[in-house]
Amino acid sequence: MMQYVLKNGIILNGTENMEPVTGHMIRVENDRIAEILPEDSPVSGCEVIDLKGAYVLPGLINLHVHLATSGKPPRANKKPTNYKRLFQILSRSRLVKFVLKRMLRGYARTELMSGVTTIRTVGGILDMDARIRDEINAGKIQGPRILAGNTGVSVPGGHFAGSIATEAESPEQAREHVRQIASTGPDHIKLMITGGVMDASEEGEPGVLRMPPEIVKAACEEAHHLGYKVAAHVESPEGVRVALENGVDTVEHGAKLDDDMLRLFKERGASPVCTISPALPYAVFDLSESHAAPVAKKNGRIVMDGIIECTRACRDNGIPVGLGNDVGCPFILHYNFWRELYYYHKYVGASNRETLYTATLGNAGLAGIAGETGSIEKGKSADLIVVKQNPLDDLTALRNVSMVMVRGDLIRNPKVKRMKHVDDMLDRYM
Repeated sequence: MMQYVLKNGIILNGTENMEPVTGHMIRVENDRIAEILPEDSPVSGCEVIDLKGAYVLPGLINLHVHLATSGKPPRANKKPTNYKRLFQILSRSRLVKFVLKRMLRGYARTELMSGVTTIRTVGGILDMDARIRDEINAGKIQGPRILAGNTGVSVPGGHFAGSIATEAESPEQAREHVRQIASTGPDHIKLMITGGVMDASEEGEPGVLRMPPEIVKAACEEAHHLGYKVAAHVESPEGVRVALENGVDTVEHGAKLDDDMLRLFKERGASPVCTISPALPYAVFDLSESHAAPVAKKNGRIVMDGIIECTRACRDNGIPVGLGNDVGCPFILHYNFWRELYYYHKYVGASNRETLYTATLGNAGLAGIAGETGSIEKGKSADLIVVKQNPLDDLTALRNVSMVMVRGDLIRNPKVKRMKHVDDMLDRYM
């Protein structure tokens, strides 16, 4: 039985009005927070860990992850990846599947080492996300809690159709695809309703509606009938409207909203998931750095501004907002979720306290796991991170995590392999 006492730390409990708490210890027993007690309380049978004045807070929760991709930036003059062809090779090769699964395990571990103790995957290859989840849950490998989306549903010519999403040509096919994905054991269903920056060929085209409303409706109805929430890739006002009118639960990314869309968000109990990270490099990097086409830079700015406007409007109208960084997109690496928190503070205008709450207990609430994780409270899963500086003062304190605990499993001095040239490029826009 694992028993630890974390003492001499400053507790930030993850709740909406969190304040630094001193003079208390956290006792962990097996995978649970057993007690939060005064520091002069007697303890026995535990390993006492002296935090030496560091800050302990809930592990971060990343609501938008593509576990199958690395986030490495594109090289100059490199042809765009044919993801559909790559998927065809993968689906026929046991060796490629084996290698890819090892990569996914590594990416999941990197998320954990960076302080992310829960990830929600939203578009992956076959059922690999759920398989990695199950290996972690069984204690076979070390990694974060995974809420798996597995393969998504798209349409012919749609966003990532034929690779990390199937191609539904009719409402009936959409229902069948949802049932097939459900048979692989996901935790939710992902739809690709609009296009994105990388697959837009004209200026102003990102977010063009690809999935007809009747297919969105059929997929949502089938998913809800089977007990699943629906997340949807959406990057245009038209896409937001179609998503909300037809049953989507979370709008991933977002776009500029009008009053009617805000009404739909409230009526449907839906939420946006803010993902500034993947649009920023396209919007602000010089083309010689991003190696993107000029149209991608213009479209990246459109999408980035739309995400920010959507998030601000929802916050201002009392609609809960989630945070994810769309990790796996170019320049978005598996150890850099902390940057999305910084962008949320910088561009959306949230305080550091609100940002920390959103990335912990707030995200847990949107994911349906607030009773299990997201805050430091008695009885909850022991998902904790330790940083040396106060993130309420400066969110860059989250860049270097000195300790991670997930379900009571303690990792001392966690390390990640960094890509310095990518970090240096992104640091210019902090």
